[in-house]
Amino acid sequence: MRVPLSWLREYVDLPATQTGRDVQAKLISAGLEVETVEHLGADLKGPLVVGQVLTIEELEGFKKPIRFCTVNVGQANGTGEPQEIVCGARNFAVGDKVVVVLPGATLPGGFSISARKTYGKTSHGMICSSDELGMGDDGTHGIIVLPPETEVGKDAIELLELVDEVLDIAVTANRGDCLSIRGVARETAIAYGLPLRDPALIDVPGPNAFGYPVQVSDPHGCDRFTARTVTGLSPEARSPIWLQRRLQKVGMRPISLAVDVTNYVMMELGQPLHAYDRSLVQGTIGVRRATEGEKIVTLDGTERKLHAEDLVITDDRGPIGLAGVMGGANTEIADHQEGEGTTDVVIEAAHFNAVSIARTARRHKLSSEASRRFERGVDPQAAAAAAQRTVDLLVLLAGGTAEAGVTEVVAPSAPHTIAVPADHPDKVAGVDYGRETVVRRLQEIGCDVYGQDELIVTVPSWRPDLTEINDLAEEVIRLEGYENLPSTLPKLPSGRGLTHRQRLHRRVGRALAGAGYVEAPNYPFISEQIFDQLLLDADDPGRKVVKLTNPLSDEEPALRTSLLPGLLGALRRNNGRGSHDLALFETGLVFLPREERKVAVALPVDRRPTDEEIAGLDAALPEQPRHVAAVLAGAREQAGWWGKGRPADWADAVEAGRAVAREAGAELVVRKGQYGPWHPGRCAEFVLVVDGAETVVGHAGELHPRVVKALGLPERTSAMELDLDAVESVGNDTPQAPSISTFPVATQDVALVVDKFVPHADVEAALRDGAGELLEGIRLFDVYENEEQLGEGRKSLAYALRFRAADRTLTVEEATAARDAAVALAGERVGAVLRG
Repeated sequence: MRVPLSWLREYVDLPATQTGRDVQAKLISAGLEVETVEHLGADLKGPLVVGQVLTIEELEGFKKPIRFCTVNVGQANGTGEPQEIVCGARNFAVGDKVVVVLPGATLPGGFSISARKTYGKTSHGMICSSDELGMGDDGTHGIIVLPPETEVGKDAIELLELVDEVLDIAVTANRGDCLSIRGVARETAIAYGLPLRDPALIDVPGPNAFGYPVQVSDPHGCDRFTARTVTGLSPEARSPIWLQRRLQKVGMRPISLAVDVTNYVMMELGQPLHAYDRSLVQGTIGVRRATEGEKIVTLDGTERKLHAEDLVITDDRGPIGLAGVMGGANTEIADHQEGEGTTDVVIEAAHFNAVSIARTARRHKLSSEASRRFERGVDPQAAAAAAQRTVDLLVLLAGGTAEAGVTEVVAPSAPHTIAVPADHPDKVAGVDYGRETVVRRLQEIGCDVYGQDELIVTVPSWRPDLTEINDLAEEVIRLEGYENLPSTLPKLPSGRGLTHRQRLHRRVGRALAGAGYVEAPNYPFISEQIFDQLLLDADDPGRKVVKLTNPLSDEEPALRTSLLPGLLGALRRNNGRGSHDLALFETGLVFLPREERKVAVALPVDRRPTDEEIAGLDAALPEQPRHVAAVLAGAREQAGWWGKGRPADWADAVEAGRAVAREAGAELVVRKGQYGPWHPGRCAEFVLVVDGAETVVGHAGELHPRVVKALGLPERTSAMELDLDAVESVGNDTPQAPSISTFPVATQDVALVVDKFVPHADVEAALRDGAGELLEGIRLFDVYENEEQLGEGRKSLAYALRFRAADRTLTVEEATAARDAAVALAGERVGAVLRG
């Protein structure tokens, strides 16, 4: 919400010395998020005056139309002589009043104006457009043409209100009242302890039987509808400069007088309004739910197919507007063209259900200034005042006549009251405010307060977010100042620290960071299209997702079942920005839907939930195991004077998984695998063996070329993903002191020839089992393939076997016997033979 300080001062008598920065500090202290203060015209320097075009000469022989003009600027140039100016715009004519900047002036952006020769003429200044003056979009995309009655020579800086300060406030979802000058003025008045001149406190005539006929068929969706009629509007009437400038300062574009007035009142009071061309409305105005498949063309020219839950405004023909979102094109206010234009209008000021409007706006992907306000809460009591304010401005500015008829359809409702102990804010904040302070603060925000120890608080109509006692406590606390709350550290029970899971999480992060990986946390939202890009089978469990009812983005409506989509997206972004040697990792939750769907119950907030209530909530949530994943691309080791370097490959991804398992104290079985996004010939699967049963807990390797192409990744990208919770459940990370033997080690090397398809993991497992207890370690140090020496489809695997006994020095015979036993078992299991 953009709030011009000049507009704010109309309703609060701020001291003249208070700047936008001062007001910003006060409002921030009161709990509003004032992001910036924009200084309009800070670097603008005159002379900038009103001129009248006397003559226009079309210059020929140039690539674009150029005009040489003489302009009367009165005595602003010191001589009274016409000012000669070259201009390329064509939206003005002889006799028009325009804005002229004279030599010696400075325009926004530090652009200095001086007399200069151009297109064969000397131009003494400029005829200005709104963009050149930093005014924003006025809809003309050309020179500013002022009303004919504007005085020649008048200071245009003052006339156009070019110097001002604008506060830009990020309004949270619960403070819809602050999406208006009225709401911000109320907060400012409270912050400064000054009275508020409420613009909604105006005389409003009561409803009668002569108003425009309105029928509300859905009082739940629309609990208040006010209709007023104004006739005899002048089609030639334009929005005055002050009104256009205020709209521009709050970020809106002037369109036409009737539309500008409704927008102005909406920004002033926070009540969205809509003006219908009365000549185009046929019969009674109605409010109802749409019929499924019904269609409407909205003001943006788009035909929209309506949903049965959409609330619509209708006449005898059907829908003429999406209630609270956007009007229909068939009753649009017409601009003045050749003497024709809208002369009679019907003003709508209604209050709609916030949830209904929010769903309609999201369903049609149509967010408007009106829907933003209705979603966050609009003051229902302001509808009649907003309609009256609109009528008054139309009568004043367009010479219209307000008809005596007033329509007001209201669904009966009682004001919301809350019973709260007078000392409740004290208990929440840990500060002794006292009853008088609590009552005073609640009354300042508009509450009616009665009672002594137990207060009965009637919430004001403009604060629908105040629903229970803690909301009232928050109001007292924020107005007394969050900065005045004492800082008290919680006392933790002794003997407690990080959980085992948290400690493992940290150790895994440190281990991967130490291995050169950079942590890259990602949002847990994904698109189901990613599963096709990752080549997951149609029946893959990873395709079963938990979908969000109200996602942040319609393109990513589901929760992730894998960490890879987010990490690969981060890798792609960084690669696109010039970082080509990448190693990223993430530890985080994935979300797996349960077979049985349960509905979570709302937990109490006035006490700690019971263990049963917490268990019931957990049972309704999806399973959320913690995974760890890593992705690599580019160089793993940089080239330099020390050597050629080395590119990242599938083995690095496998080693990342092993590093995680070591931190958890678990033993992973690594063997050849094939799954989804990985290359079928360069994919390893991680297996845990628990009580003799094998469980696949992850994969690592090089990604499939089709996945690399679909996701726009660098060639030879590798990745690893592992179920960290599963690894933790079988691991034993109790620190073990290494045993140092006093006896020497006996090393035996062996080269075995096996078929190419035999995995190294199977050969290693056979050697371990065959060697027995004397085997201390085994390492693969060479892989050799040569069809002439080994035969077709054969490979040689060379291993270094380390033997040691705990109580003696091994003899050569003992070491050799253990080696031979290992080779024999490998021959039985995988057909291995010693390489000759």
